[in-house]
Amino acid sequence: MIALLKKILLVDLLQGLWVTFRNQHPKHLYTEQYPLERPKVAERFRGAPRLNINPDNGETLCISCDLCAKACPENLIVVTSVRNEQTKRKDLTTFTYDTSRCMFCGLCEDACPVDALELTQDFELASYTREGLIWDRQMLEEGPKPTRYTR
Repeated sequence: MIALLKKILLVDLLQGLWVTFRNQHPKHLYTEQYPLERPKVAERFRGAPRLNINPDNGETLCISCDLCAKACPENLIVVTSVRNEQTKRKDLTTFTYDTSRCMFCGLCEDACPVDALELTQDFELASYTREGLIWDRQMLEEGPKPTRYTR
């Protein structure tokens, strides 16, 4: 008889609602207001790749040694270059990085002898197409530009 009365009066539902309303006090909230407040990222977090440029002359630091592509276990980095006859050095022509297949292990960053390639703390890599996740040299030098939201 008591069980039937509890079903009719919805006692379980009211107990559950009481738990919910009891924990609605602002001191119990732990939600980050993500687009407006940027979350803290760990110091050793490896996110979006960046191809560093020399601040003195504005040219890329990459010497086209192709060590990052060889160190990558997913084979997602493609580096092409041409030999400059005047300077006898390689000039970087294309550098592509497929972020859709990257597991952000950091082996490419470790293999680079001149620290031209680094994994930054940028974590917003979303794209509407798969082609948008294949970054070329220009995109790697500029880095991702996440949308900043304000109220």
